[in-house]
Amino acid sequence: MREGAKILKEVFLKLRDFVKPGIRTQDIDIKAEKLIRSLGAEPAFLGYYGFPATICTSVNEQVVHGIPSDRVIKNGDMLSLDIGVKHKGYYSDAARTWPVGQISKECTKLIEVTRQSLYEGIKGIDRGSRLGDLSHRIQQYVESHGYSVVRDFVGHGIGRALHEDPQVPNYGERGRGIVIEEGLVIAIEPMVNLGSPEVRILQDGWTVVTQDGSLSAHHEETVAICKNGPEVLTQFETD
Repeated sequence: MREGAKILKEVFLKLRDFVKPGIRTQDIDIKAEKLIRSLGAEPAFLGYYGFPATICTSVNEQVVHGIPSDRVIKNGDMLSLDIGVKHKGYYSDAARTWPVGQISKECTKLIEVTRQSLYEGIKGIDRGSRLGDLSHRIQQYVESHGYSVVRDFVGHGIGRALHEDPQVPNYGERGRGIVIEEGLVIAIEPMVNLGSPEVRILQDGWTVVTQDGSLSAHHEETVAICKNGPEVLTQFETD
């Protein structure tokens, strides 16, 4: 899984230089598939329950599962990329929300709080911790900044399948849920809205948007629970 995560990190780093105002989300998808295959891995999302693309591209009020299209991203947009790879029978999954050109201070803060909430959650992982400890820390951090956590979609276990047990909510109570033990690998992915936590799915059957049209950010890491604590497999130094 470390090998697959390394490939995934390289894909993200190359896409970050590629993403700029004036390109289509479909162009990013084409680029991502070529990169994944050239690095010896397979796209994890392509064909998954019928999903028609290699990556998810969600813009502004789109929370997750946006389908790449001829939509052109423009200066001031927020773009969330969710990418998964399969390598030697194991999966890795990560997401980033990036600014397109110059974005507002409000957008910058939303992206940063979303990213940091994940790492605040990881701080709740210790010997004997329960899943609720992690979830509670994410929720508490997000809400302390006046934002809301999406509840209809959550993180998940990951390994030989893209989605495995347990579900990993971004909200919850301390002391609840399974004990987090060595050997567990989970994809933690807070989805944070500027406004209400309510969401809805568009007619394409995939794209999730905020119910009130407010902006949303998404950050996801594949995290392995090792002997000496959590290891964030998909984090890269320049995050």
